[in-house]
Amino acid sequence: MAGCENYMRRYDLFKNGRLCASISGGYFESVNPSCGEPFAYVADARIEDMQEAISSARKAFDGGSWSRISIKERGQYLVKIADLIRENAHELAELETLDTGKTIKQTTFIDVPTVADTFEFFGSRVESWVEDEVNTIANWPVKSKTVREPIGVVGCIIPWNYPLIMFGWKTAPALIVGNSVVFKPSSFASVSIMRLAEIIQDVGLPEGVLNIIPSSDHGVGAELIKSSDVDMISFTGGTDTGRKVMQLASINTKKLCLELGGKSPNIVFADCDINAAVGGTMAAIFMNQGQMCTAGSRLLLEDKIYDEFLNLLIKKTQSLKIGDAASYETEFGPLISKRHRDNVLSVVEKGIEEGARLVCGGKVPEGEGINPNGFYFEPTIFADVKNPMTIAREEIFGPVLSVIKFSSEQEAVSIANDNEYGLAACIWSKDTDKAQRVADRLRCGTVWVNTYGGFYNEAPFGGCKRSGFGRELGRDGLLEYTQAKHICMDASLDGMALVSSWF
Repeated sequence: MAGCENYMRRYDLFKNGRLCASISGGYFESVNPSCGEPFAYVADARIEDMQEAISSARKAFDGGSWSRISIKERGQYLVKIADLIRENAHELAELETLDTGKTIKQTTFIDVPTVADTFEFFGSRVESWVEDEVNTIANWPVKSKTVREPIGVVGCIIPWNYPLIMFGWKTAPALIVGNSVVFKPSSFASVSIMRLAEIIQDVGLPEGVLNIIPSSDHGVGAELIKSSDVDMISFTGGTDTGRKVMQLASINTKKLCLELGGKSPNIVFADCDINAAVGGTMAAIFMNQGQMCTAGSRLLLEDKIYDEFLNLLIKKTQSLKIGDAASYETEFGPLISKRHRDNVLSVVEKGIEEGARLVCGGKVPEGEGINPNGFYFEPTIFADVKNPMTIAREEIFGPVLSVIKFSSEQEAVSIANDNEYGLAACIWSKDTDKAQRVADRLRCGTVWVNTYGGFYNEAPFGGCKRSGFGRELGRDGLLEYTQAKHICMDASLDGMALVSSWF
């Protein structure tokens, strides 16, 4: 695949079961971050398009064509989607790379298989998670049970860093329990999802059950959030934007699931497997060029191995091959846009101003295989960082690592928790008892021990504090898209209802 080949295909909206142009007839360009050139056009939805999509989703849900069929029947559709994703895996991986700058190795071996597995899992293995529960009521002659019902119309909004994976994480569980979905991808990365929409059209979902509406107009997303016909919003994105989502959703007091920013601590103890910890540290901050909410952007490093570990980390980081994301030889691709790269560069300059020691990277790379029009930035490491510094506190969403020294278990926990975010954390130690103690004390939604980045359909993912609330994946993530209903029946032996003689 030529990374900067000019495809310039047009991709349309997916609305009410059909592919169609936007009402305005307009399209926005999708730019390949590896070369800074557009490679596709995507239909640019207007507010009226979003209103029509919401209306079709509302009609589909209220009509019961989806919500009233069995979960097994719905699951057959999801498994078919998984099969078609696998059949078109090569093309979807290429488009995800062209659209996001994510390396072709990652999209081929992680992103596309993950979204297929998610649809298959939720389509075939979660029926028991939503079975009716009998409630034992002591001292009262009643039969009580809790049933799980779909919420209704679910609006899903995602950023640009993991479009295919997040499409699966949100859409598969929302659909399997009977909801209708209106999905809005980021205008920075819509192409792979809109190609998937074309593929999904062949599955034959009932009209209106799934609608995919890309747009460059923020007002289109706002319409989805504030609409009285939408019962829930599942949002992934920045914390500041999450606050605005909460404000708009409060108009109708609808349910929210928010997965927001992070500033995850990566805690490395002196008794770790140093080679494994170095490799894990690099994955935690340099995977997808650091453009991850779970990025281990704060390396908490025990003083006993500080210099040894740091030197090895710098050496391995400097050896990473930077280049066109479409090449299988590339280990580190571009950032999503020039504007985002400029933002990352400004934070690096701030780190230098505040006294951190820049020991690796920190600038725009040059050389063979690096297109000067692409949005490249070197993997960057700061040493001797203090936790109050800007680079240690704010989410950068880029390949910038802040290394902070600690000398005790208590100090490590204190530094790790001294942050407004609470999404994820890593611990590296051969002492599993110590690792468990530390994990128990960390205020975050996920803790990885001697590993990084394991996301499993069976286990929940989400955060606390400024990282949001609610969960994706697992039983907890599935139940986010349901509401509990209590059904209580009188079971008096004499047939006299409990309240019959109250008045």
